Amino acid sequence: MMKTLFLQPPSFDGFDGGAGSRYQAKREIRSFWFPTWLAQPAALVPGSRLIDAPPAGMQMPEMLAIAKEYALVILHTSTPSFANDAKVAESLKAQNPKVMIGFVGAKVAVQPEESLKNAPAVDFVARNEFDFTIKEVAEGKPLAEVVGLSYRAADGSIIHNAERPILENMDALPYVTDVYHRDLKIEDYFIGYLKHPYISIYTGRGCKSRCTFCLWPQTVGGHNYRVRSVQHVVEEIRQAKEKWPQVKEFFFDDDTFTDNLPRAEAIARELGKLGVTWSCNAKANVPRETLKVLKENGLRLLLVGYESGNQQILHNIKKGLLVDVARKFTQDCHDLGIAIHGTFILGLPGESTATIEETIKYAIDINPHTIQVSLAAPYPGTFLYKQALENGWLDAKNAELINEDGIQIAPLHYPDLPHETIFRSVETFYKRFYFRPRKIAAIVQEMVRDFDMMKRRLREGVEFFNFLGERKKLAAVEKQAA
Repeated sequence: MMKTLFLQPPSFDGFDGGAGSRYQAKREIRSFWFPTWLAQPAALVPGSRLIDAPPAGMQMPEMLAIAKEYALVILHTSTPSFANDAKVAESLKAQNPKVMIGFVGAKVAVQPEESLKNAPAVDFVARNEFDFTIKEVAEGKPLAEVVGLSYRAADGSIIHNAERPILENMDALPYVTDVYHRDLKIEDYFIGYLKHPYISIYTGRGCKSRCTFCLWPQTVGGHNYRVRSVQHVVEEIRQAKEKWPQVKEFFFDDDTFTDNLPRAEAIARELGKLGVTWSCNAKANVPRETLKVLKENGLRLLLVGYESGNQQILHNIKKGLLVDVARKFTQDCHDLGIAIHGTFILGLPGESTATIEETIKYAIDINPHTIQVSLAAPYPGTFLYKQALENGWLDAKNAELINEDGIQIAPLHYPDLPHETIFRSVETFYKRFYFRPRKIAAIVQEMVRDFDMMKRRLREGVEFFNFLGERKKLAAVEKQAA
């Protein structure tokens, strides 16, 4: 077994490379998701180590000093972080020419040849689901015999091996929480809408929905929701609860945990017996009866992708959701006491100044507890990316999706809707949603009831206003350039 380091390398200050579903970027409030996609193969490789540099505050010198002891280094990369990650690979190779370096992630899954050509220090990339691909490399299996791999041969040519069959037996994967416990400090990870400290895991992969923008189902996970057994999930939570009695919330980061309602209810009932608080990703169409079962068994919050308040845009992105259904679902959650963190996207196909206004009014009307407003990001491998290229909506200069500071830009533009208008609309959206008497009063009441929440919200408030300030600077630069 090769001595293996799994690495989320140093990057932009506050850059969340571990963000699983869609957006790797700096956020409006400093946030970090657990690096589950690296922890999973790390759990398969005995003696390995996982370093997640951004949340740990680890800089390049310290990281390089540790990495020089390893024979194999696996980096998780993404479209926004790729240029930086390629430079990190060069630094690793410079200090140890014998080290073998591999990249994993959605970016290299769909662009293996391009990625290898643009990162000369990288020896191979693992395509699609890469857990057992990396395990075989770490075991010393010749690269030519590892399915799911693209690699640089001795003569410099790039070889693409056969595809690895998609994993169906999800219980074959060991618990990622064992790696979290071994290598990570859970207090380094925080998300604005989750209790702190929290733990996030996947209970399954794939998503039945066909959203044109969503990264992982179109590149790695697929559209068949493959799940771990109920007992496999519950046992991991039980053990994690023993490892970290201080954990206040468990989050299931499956693209859509509610894709399988009977299973969701079965897991909830078992979690209820453990007495844990938990949250998950959900589609805005869960029936009230199921919501009631989940709430009665520890569910606190649902992370819900509304995306837009305009029905035609939802059709354009193949969301498979009706605005009126989402509205009823939201009211059911309010009635049952389930908090919602609602996510919205500006700049999707069909967007206009009128539809942006419609979405802002819709968000205010349904009133989730908290929101996140993102800019439409056409990641390579998604249908949205293909659309954007075919229609001329994406300029080459915006293809990395973030600016030099790691802040998400508005990469798409339309004949009657320029980049700048879409970009500025994010600030407008946030201000109109949060800076209204009803929402301010709710936040103040929450702070008064909980001193820890007061400290947290005050910190987040400072970070949020700094975020708005950074966006104003970026908007000014872009306006001047235009």
